Amino acid sequence: MTSLTKPEIIFPTGEFWSDEPPLESNLHLRQILLLIECLEWLWQEREDYFATGNLTIYYSPQQQKSTDFRGPDFFVVLGTTRNQERKSWVVWQEGGKYPNLIIEILSDSTAKVDREEKKQIYQDIFRTPEYYWFDPESLELAGFRLEGGIYQQLVTNESGWLWSEQLGLYLGLYQKQLRYYSPTGELISTPQEEAIREKQRAETEKQRAEIEKQRAETEKQ
Repeated sequence: MTSLTKPEIIFPTGEFWSDEPPLESNLHLRQILLLIECLEWLWQEREDYFATGNLTIYYSPQQQKSTDFRGPDFFVVLGTTRNQERKSWVVWQEGGKYPNLIIEILSDSTAKVDREEKKQIYQDIFRTPEYYWFDPESLELAGFRLEGGIYQQLVTNESGWLWSEQLGLYLGLYQKQLRYYSPTGELISTPQEEAIREKQRAETEKQRAEIEKQRAETEKQ
């Protein structure tokens, strides 16, 4: 009697370069860079995550480019190394890890795929816990959390924000861009915004000190 065994899956080795098409518009580019920049600034002390954008995810050893290559506009993987140089995300070279969170930036040419085909892949194959999409033109924001293997749509709070359990942050709009908010509702700054605030605080403190000095001199007279 012959025993049946599953054929061994041979995973390709070597380097895998990202193979993503150009971004739809400058709006897409700015939004993706903003999401990366703010998270890296907030988590600058952390080394246990990887956040990037427009990078190919290789998840099938057969390497069928037409069906198996999926490059989210933005994604975060937790429980991995932050500073490792990666030309792409190769699942079988990353301990089988898929993104914990994915955000797609919608456009006229990609919206249908992002809402249907990609959503299905992220749910059924990637098993990504949270999936969001954002339209920089219409400002539509939607989010889904994987519950029982099925994406359930998230409900916004009174500010119109969506809570991300994976990030421990809210996702919401600020000046027509998708931004992060802290659990207490504070906008997560970019480094540039933080520098401006620090400068304003320093100027305010300087003015306060000058007023106190003038008051003290007046009282001496």
